[in-house]
Amino acid sequence: MPTILLLPGWQNSDPPHWQSRWEAIHGDRRVDQHEWMRPLRGDWTTRLEEEVLAAPGRVALVAHSLGCILVAAWAAHSRNIHKVQAAFLVAPGDLERDDLRQMIPGWAPIVRERLPFRALMIAADDDPYCSAERSREMARDWGARYHEAGPRGHLNGESGLGDWPEGRQLLNELLKEE
Repeated sequence: MPTILLLPGWQNSDPPHWQSRWEAIHGDRRVDQHEWMRPLRGDWTTRLEEEVLAAPGRVALVAHSLGCILVAAWAAHSRNIHKVQAAFLVAPGDLERDDLRQMIPGWAPIVRERLPFRALMIAADDDPYCSAERSREMARDWGARYHEAGPRGHLNGESGLGDWPEGRQLLNELLKEE
């Protein structure tokens, strides 16, 4: 099994968030960023690069919200993409939307290049931070399969996912693919 690197979004993942629960239950490794409130794309991509290089063997990137945008930005510039077995992308934020671009500057435009590794995107049809249409566009541009999660909001701690066993099953299935 690859090392699971958890990539939280803006403001990190709080204790009820499925990423925090997966860290506690499964021992997945959170990529801690230096600044969660004012994320800088260059700083975040550098931290991800450091964690990918520090991992023994291959990694799986498990991203939420801004973490999804980070995966695309990192993959477009890293020379270590060969270490990634797959990316599990959950509820990307649409940082090209005016309100979000102002809250989290420096991340637009979103890198829309095809990812050089397998990817699965899971998104809700009522996410307040990204329309289902925009999520599908990003998945298509990144070459990721798309899984509709139904009306579950931003798929975060407030969504009531708990340990999110169905998400873990989707991740496990993705990692078994060749």
